[in-house]
Amino acid sequence: MELLSPVGNFEALKAAVQNGADSVYFGSNLFNARAFANNFDLEQLEKSIQYAKIRGVKTHLTLNILIKDNEFQDALNLAKQAYNYGIDAIIVQDLGLATKLIKLFPDLPIHASTQMTVHSLNGALELEKLGFKRIILARELSIDEIDYICKHTNTEIECFVHGALCISYSGQCLFSSLLRSGVLVIVENVHSLAGFLMNY
Repeated sequence: MELLSPVGNFEALKAAVQNGADSVYFGSNLFNARAFANNFDLEQLEKSIQYAKIRGVKTHLTLNILIKDNEFQDALNLAKQAYNYGIDAIIVQDLGLATKLIKLFPDLPIHASTQMTVHSLNGALELEKLGFKRIILARELSIDEIDYICKHTNTEIECFVHGALCISYSGQCLFSSLLRSGVLVIVENVHSLAGFLMNY
C-alpha cells in the first residue's frame, strides 16, 4: 500500500511530505492535465525532486495529455530532464510517448494515467504487455472490479480514493465538459419552459 498525493506547488509538496505521503505527483508547466495549477518550472522541478528524495518520498511527473506531433520532441526533452534530476516515475496518457519512454529509459517506471480510461482487465493486460509498470485505473470502478483486475495482472495498480470533477468516464475530460455544458443548457431550457407554462 502506498499513499500518493497530488501537489500543485512547492508548499503543497512540503505539506504532503511532512504529513506522511509515500509519494507525490506533480506536473511541469508543460504537457499535463492540471494546466491551471501552479505547476513547476524546470528549476522548481529539480528542487522538488531533491527535497522529496532526501526525505525518502518518491516523485512522479505527470505528462498525462495527448501529445501533438510538433510537441513530441519537447515532451521527450522534458522527460529526459526529469530523469536526469532523479524522478521516480512518469505518468503518461499518450501511447506513442509512453512507448518511446519505455524504450529510451528502461529503468524508469512509466505509469498509465487514469486519462487512458482503463476500466477492464483486458485493458490492463494490454498495457502490461507494452511495458507499463503501473496502471492508474478509471475512477468509476467498484472495489470488486478493482480487486478482480489486481488479482489477474502482474502490473502495479493505483486507484483514486477521493474527488473528481469528471461526470463522464475518467480520461474523457472533453466529453465530460461538453456534458456539463449540455446539462446547463437543459436546465436553462427547463426553467424557460416552466416559466412559459406558468404564464400560459
